[in-house]
Amino acid sequence: MASARQHTGQAADPSTPARPTGRDVARHAGVSQATVSLVLGGKWQGRVSSRTAETVRAAAEDLRYRPNLAARHLRLGRTRTALLVVPALSNDFFSRVHAGAARVAREHDLGLVLYPSPEGIAPAPDPFESTPATLDGVIASSMAPEALAALHGDLPLVMLDSDPAGTRAAATVNPDIADGMRRVAEHLLALGHRRIAHVSASVGSWTFHHRARALAQALAGTSASLVCTERSALTVAGGLRAATRALATDPRPSALVCDDDLLAAGACKAARRHGYRIPQDVSVTGFDDLDLATALEPELTTVRLPAEEVGATGMRALIGVLEGRQPDTALLPVALARRGSTGPAAGQRSPGAETG
Repeated sequence: MASARQHTGQAADPSTPARPTGRDVARHAGVSQATVSLVLGGKWQGRVSSRTAETVRAAAEDLRYRPNLAARHLRLGRTRTALLVVPALSNDFFSRVHAGAARVAREHDLGLVLYPSPEGIAPAPDPFESTPATLDGVIASSMAPEALAALHGDLPLVMLDSDPAGTRAAATVNPDIADGMRRVAEHLLALGHRRIAHVSASVGSWTFHHRARALAQALAGTSASLVCTERSALTVAGGLRAATRALATDPRPSALVCDDDLLAAGACKAARRHGYRIPQDVSVTGFDDLDLATALEPELTTVRLPAEEVGATGMRALIGVLEGRQPDTALLPVALARRGSTGPAAGQRSPGAETG
């Protein structure tokens, strides 16, 4: 069959180096082509020694060889497709996760099916019933443990923003949640805040349990206290109700730390509704750095999570598993976006300029 380049009337560039083949890897490693296929196909255990498998992988790395899995699947009559499961399509964070995963999938000729499992809490309908029967692997983001029951079967699984322990996942990719909460706590402490309330998402996924633990640990041993924790549905309206309860605490907290930017938007609304100025009377922080964060007035101080890179790294990890490699668990750096919703606690002098 003529190539697309030939259809346009252009000749192939003879200076372009030929793509290395499995035969090249076999020659470089000093093994048979069948051994290369076993190792890079992930089926070498019990047939090839660990030392030989490592030699083959090193040879493939030296030659920058990438198996043409798309062609192999066509020969087998299969469709090269992955499934991405997210809690909500409407949340900007998961839109960015999908964008990153889709970009890497396209680079590797991999189809991507997006499947929503609302809020990641209730077990979803079987996602395999409405997706191609020949899925190659699954990426699941921010899922509650009970929702993982839907991800049955022996397909390779990569988890995003999820517990790195206690799952059958081949790899886990997480933003550094604990560092994000530490940055929030240090920022508020530097501004003189000592009475802090937590507006916590009442969602069963690991990421929100981790945020609560991380905030408590960041404040432990400091002069600040966590005066209350108010749980809320992951909505602006829920944040409004939870923040209203927090602001009624006596003595009133001087800062509201919110698990998510949606909750923080509700907290800002609650503060204004009760006559409090932001940040003069109460400071508010969010988490995720959604587009909403800069639509608020004042703009929201929040933890910026690398959502697109989370999706991209997760897809690279899944592709690595499909190509016979064992990817490492990844922890991606976060940053604190310091904006107008935080300021010195009442009675405190304004500190010098801070850097993020």
